Amino acid sequence: MTSENLAALLAKRVMGWDVGPDRFLMANRSWMPRWRFQPTEKLVDALRLLDVAAPEDYDIRGDNEGHTVVSVRIAGTEGEAKEMSKPRAITYAVARALALPSHS
Repeated sequence: MTSENLAALLAKRVMGWDVGPDRFLMANRSWMPRWRFQPTEKLVDALRLLDVAAPEDYDIRGDNEGHTVVSVRIAGTEGEAKEMSKPRAITYAVARALALPSHS
């Protein structure tokens, strides 16, 4: 699954946005271009996603090899990811806790 497809799935499932071919329709009926929401690339978007997902518990830590390790529990389901990129680790962990397909 591409990062763009994963972002679209998470935008719909977590953020509650409708997904158009090149933009998202947000709750206030305003549009946002799809390129502006990139949780696998932008830390601010990944943290926004994490906040809206409202995990019961989460942990973000590093390891001695420079990876970011993220564990989340959403609705009783655990998701974990270990990546060199902090935004990617957060996004993949949230996706896995929601049983959405992710790569890596």
